[in-house]
Amino acid sequence: MDIREKVEKLQNHLKANNYKFVIDECNKLIQKFPYNSFLYNLCGLALQGNGNTRHSIEYFNKSIDLDPNNFSAKNNLGNSYKAIGRYDLAESNYSSALKLKPDYVQALNNYANFKSLVNDYKTSIDLLEKALKISNNQIVLMYNLAENYKSIGEFNKAIEMHEKIIFDNNLHTNSHLSLSSMYNYNKDNKHLNQMLDLIKNEKLNKQNKIHLSFAIGKAYEDIGEHEISFNYYKEANKISNSILNYNFDNEKKLFDKIISTFNNVDFEKKNIESDEKKVIFICGMPRSGTTLVEQIISSHKDVRGCGELIYLQSSIKENLYSENSFDKKKLANLLNTNSNPIIKKYFEMLKFHGISEKIITDKAPQNFLWIGIIKIFIPNSKIVFCSRNPRDNCFSLYKNFFPAREMSWSYSEENIGNYFNQHKRIIEFWKNKIPNSIYELNYEKLVNDQITETKKLINFCELNWDENCLNFHKNNKTPISTVSVSQARRPIYKNSIDLNKNYENYLSKLFSMIN
Repeated sequence: MDIREKVEKLQNHLKANNYKFVIDECNKLIQKFPYNSFLYNLCGLALQGNGNTRHSIEYFNKSIDLDPNNFSAKNNLGNSYKAIGRYDLAESNYSSALKLKPDYVQALNNYANFKSLVNDYKTSIDLLEKALKISNNQIVLMYNLAENYKSIGEFNKAIEMHEKIIFDNNLHTNSHLSLSSMYNYNKDNKHLNQMLDLIKNEKLNKQNKIHLSFAIGKAYEDIGEHEISFNYYKEANKISNSILNYNFDNEKKLFDKIISTFNNVDFEKKNIESDEKKVIFICGMPRSGTTLVEQIISSHKDVRGCGELIYLQSSIKENLYSENSFDKKKLANLLNTNSNPIIKKYFEMLKFHGISEKIITDKAPQNFLWIGIIKIFIPNSKIVFCSRNPRDNCFSLYKNFFPAREMSWSYSEENIGNYFNQHKRIIEFWKNKIPNSIYELNYEKLVNDQITETKKLINFCELNWDENCLNFHKNNKTPISTVSVSQARRPIYKNSIDLNKNYENYLSKLFSMIN
């Protein structure tokens, strides 16, 4: 078997997600063919797939060293740099790949995804439209374009494109799921019937069934058939859990370590000064109202909404982690210096957003874990913590699909309950440790008295009053890329309050854990 045949077989293994096999075989071949740029690129892709992103960078760089015109390796290197938060290097490699091959559809798509990540949806849409002109049969391009339109509130365009996708390929269940978030179903809904027929299809894989089950569950919830709805939600979570095989113990260890680490920190003595932009951090449990609160605040004329930024988490991991674990010693060492690498990294990454405003919002919900870090290293920031009826909050988690790995705990009653209780525990810790630093905004209070609660919120953020904050649904252009995208584009409504009561007979285990 010659090298070409071997490489072809390895490519097939890569497509089948046999990453370890590909890595091992590529390294064997590299011993025989040390100057083969393609082998290094292939091994880098397998390392990416295996979760070893940082190691993949070495292989992609070696591939490029051997062949500076390897546009594929440059595109792949861009993906790896994006994954670890090196946006400067990600962008330069995407650009370099496209300079070498302007019609490289894969790079156009990846660059577009990068641009949407930094909220530059205009450029992202332009890149995807260009890619579609080159390859108009690429469903993945149409899907990404539809999701861009959805994020910026262009729902009619998003619906039209998703409907075209499923017309061309009914098995594209991602589009079915996305459509379900924008539709309001009745019993005779054509799309519901289409999904009910499709879910019987033997060709569906587990991921397809997850998407469809969540979508059908939502449709039956709209109709008011709660028992049927729950059965589909239950099935979706069951399959998700079987794939992820998630263990909550590691999550709890992180909570324990954070609390023990910061228990002895004197926050009054250690605040590292900064003259950077003021950040309003909006955090809380996912589905607690963080998106709505950001829409309200970012409607203010002096504020730029940035959505769910990953920059704080990535900066913490870069500066305060060892071997994938939070390192107490690294924090202690950093506290003994006057340097502020965390805020430096955070604002370096923000530069890609092209922000002129002096005040921004960051609504990554799980930043509640890092309130101590925020207090020390970004002291001129404001921290808004969102709370919601625990049952409504947890039910909303149970019924929604979250693709992020960080949300792997959201697919079982037990794990949701455990996570919710740990989140309560750490918030109480922060409140006791740094009183008066956290503003708690209750979702139900906001919905029932929008004017009073909004004015209190804006006052806490030390902003002058702006009537736009009451009409956020009319004038806010902050993109939304979360499952709240449809709800947060509407005026404040009360329909989401006490939704859990329709499901209390089915979620007794979960609700007993959080009472």
